[in-house]
Amino acid sequence: MSLSRRMSQRILLADDDPLIRQLVTSIVVDEGYEAVTANDGREAYRILHKDADFSAAIFDVMMPHLEGIDIVRYMRTEKRLMRIPVMLITSERNLNVMADSFAAGATVFLQKPFRTELLQTTLRMLLSTATAIRVPV
Repeated sequence: MSLSRRMSQRILLADDDPLIRQLVTSIVVDEGYEAVTANDGREAYRILHKDADFSAAIFDVMMPHLEGIDIVRYMRTEKRLMRIPVMLITSERNLNVMADSFAAGATVFLQKPFRTELLQTTLRMLLSTATAIRVPV
């Protein structure tokens, strides 16, 4: 995919940890995508409610006000949002969190802490899924 095509793709990122949000944003931008950030789940929900033009989304599982899994559940019930693939990330060590994430409709799951290379690879996988998913609107 050309860099100009990537630059036109937007990724919604929500994490209540400013350091993680900054790190993931930096990786997304370095990969050639535009990052739209939210400080928590409620802000991500508000953004999605107004704007569905995202190629992918990356949410922390545990956030104040609205958790990442709940945002994914909402997205999977909205026709205009269901085509957006979602990566959920968490520092939670409970294996049920991963199962719950996939049951909610997450496309990929990433455990914190993660290496930059692993996030890059997972992001590429997520975006390749986005080009394969076509839901009629």
